[in-house]
Amino acid sequence: MKESAKENESAAAGWAADVKLAAKTLPPAYFAMVMATGIVSIAALLLGMRSLAIVLFAVNLAVYAALLLLTVLRLVRFRDALLSDFTDHQHSPGFFTIVAASCLIGSQSILLAGAYGTALILWMVSAALWVVLIYGIFAALWLKHHKPSLAEGINGGWLLAVVATQSLAVLGELIAAHWPQPYRIELSFLDLTLWLCAGMLYIWMIALIFYRYTFFEVAPEELTPPYWINMGAMAISTLAGSLLIENAPHAPYLDSLLPFLKGFTVFYWATGSWWIPMLVILAFWRYVIMHVPLRYDPLDWGAVFPLGMYAAATWQMAHAMDLGFLKPLAAGFVVLAILAWTATFAGFITTMRRNVLELRRAPRQT
Repeated sequence: MKESAKENESAAAGWAADVKLAAKTLPPAYFAMVMATGIVSIAALLLGMRSLAIVLFAVNLAVYAALLLLTVLRLVRFRDALLSDFTDHQHSPGFFTIVAASCLIGSQSILLAGAYGTALILWMVSAALWVVLIYGIFAALWLKHHKPSLAEGINGGWLLAVVATQSLAVLGELIAAHWPQPYRIELSFLDLTLWLCAGMLYIWMIALIFYRYTFFEVAPEELTPPYWINMGAMAISTLAGSLLIENAPHAPYLDSLLPFLKGFTVFYWATGSWWIPMLVILAFWRYVIMHVPLRYDPLDWGAVFPLGMYAAATWQMAHAMDLGFLKPLAAGFVVLAILAWTATFAGFITTMRRNVLELRRAPRQT
């Protein structure tokens, strides 16, 4: 009995050490897994695959809860590591995935469970966190003394700031659609402001990213999956614009801006569509020509999310603007997104299993 108790205590201590290590080394951008799972679930729902959407929602809730616990533990026990990431040009934009992930959980709560109260709480918490991150991160990066060069400091992950901003607009419009007046008009105006602000952020950032692509050497190791956010940021902008168009009849100022809303929504969609062939070419060069190993990396979720978002955005725009000929395109990208999610999730499970086995063999670190 005593030996059994000691074994249980040892196992518990071992798991505690594993959790602490996972929290300490948690990449800020890991919430992209929630983003990817959430949007693939929503895209599946839009195309009538409700059972799959519900299963993915359940998976997403579990992943979201686990990542939140690890993040809180990191904040409490490993604050120095978290602050180091917060002021790092490469890692700090990853914190915006927390905002986008929370908003996607909120969107799923509305669309799959009708849980508007939960969605509202998530929106308010996400909005507060967005304010802290959008000003805190950029102030920290602007005011730090030692900065990397443009080639070393910027990547597609910076556009997560755009995604986070647009995710607030998307969830806000889903909530506004079920609110009475005058709250519906007021929330839609805030969503319009966020939609336009995110568009300006994209213009600023993509100019630097495009410049970096064109005038600096690009190593294959640098073309990580988050570069797909170049397209994903435009896709979620399209989705937000489509929801604003659908809510226009209930807000006079949106109705007066309808030609502008439709024009810019198509502009966002066209820009995102332009990126897709280029990103495929870059991926082919990275993996096939330059032989970079194709193995699981947490950053892979940054490529799954844009595929799902492009599918959902294309379907929503087709619905909002009566462009039915685009719906087969949306359906094709839903299939691609599901396949990409399945492959990435399989890689995640395999990697987690291997890491656990390695930790069991290695000496414990506290």
